[in-house]
Amino acid sequence: MEERARPTSASVGDALRDVAGLGGFFDLPGTADAAGPRRAASFADGFAERAREVNRRFGTSEARVGVSIVHLGLAARLWSPLLACTVLHGIVPDLRNLEWVDDTSAIRLQGSPEGRPAGELPDVAVAVYEQVAAPLRELEGTFEVKVAQRLLDGNAASALVGSAAVLLRARPEARSAVIRLTRDLLSVGRLVGTGSITGPDLTFRRRSCCLLYRAPNGGMCGDCCLSGR
Repeated sequence: MEERARPTSASVGDALRDVAGLGGFFDLPGTADAAGPRRAASFADGFAERAREVNRRFGTSEARVGVSIVHLGLAARLWSPLLACTVLHGIVPDLRNLEWVDDTSAIRLQGSPEGRPAGELPDVAVAVYEQVAAPLRELEGTFEVKVAQRLLDGNAASALVGSAAVLLRARPEARSAVIRLTRDLLSVGRLVGTGSITGPDLTFRRRSCCLLYRAPNGGMCGDCCLSGR
């Protein structure tokens, strides 16, 4: 019998705190749960600052490399808790009003988290997609350098499948639900045509490159279209 995501009556905050226990990018606190000073810079300014830092760290002056790498990491930080809450708790958190955590690449939600039960949504995949696509679209208009849209779309897809693969390993009992939602999402909006799932455990081959290979201290990602595998 196919397993189903377990029903729950937990609040959005409870769901986010639960999936934070998976570690890494699954931790998305609200400011009510986070200690320390609040950043005064806007989210877009914080993104630009982090992109420049990535360029310094990787030893490249090619601005779009830093933008792409920070965009990819941010997408993973959005997808991870969103997928986990949707699959494990039947709750789709609202990912508006984000801020950076101090001087790190971590993010958190301003104020108390909100969301909707997945069962009340006409199309869960579309609703989940929009929660990630909306903040990424807003940032795209603020980039200090032009980056190809399909590269950014590929970043979002790569982050989606990577986050889903981590969730699959952490919660194998939710395998069918994780794979189904991931495949559904790859058929929505700008994720369409970005790549293909190539194996049963959500290995992925994207059709664009995140540009990390262009940095002197960079390399190729496992799902890169240039890897030749």
